[in-house]
Amino acid sequence: MIARTTAAACAALLLLAGSGAQAANRHVDIVNKTGMTMKHFYASSTGTDDWEEDILGRDVIEDGETFDINIDDGSGACRFDFKAVFDNGKALVRKSINVCEISTFTYRP
Repeated sequence: MIARTTAAACAALLLLAGSGAQAANRHVDIVNKTGMTMKHFYASSTGTDDWEEDILGRDVIEDGETFDINIDDGSGACRFDFKAVFDNGKALVRKSINVCEISTFTYRP
């Protein structure tokens, strides 16, 4: 009886831990400190080969500016790869960013 109760309690804790990732806030302030204008920004679940659409759309992030982005793609994933493309054509890729644990990500040269 005690073993079943302990197993049920462990299962309940695992379910709660899993739902925490589902409910995590995935809003991230993207800060541009590169000296360049960020023209495009992409975020894709780590392990995916497709960058999806440009999250900025018609917006840009000037040097020194901050832009709030909701990185939630509906999958429940917390780890994303980021790709920023700047006005000179240079792209900076950052891999496996845990958007459930951070609230700010800064691009630097």
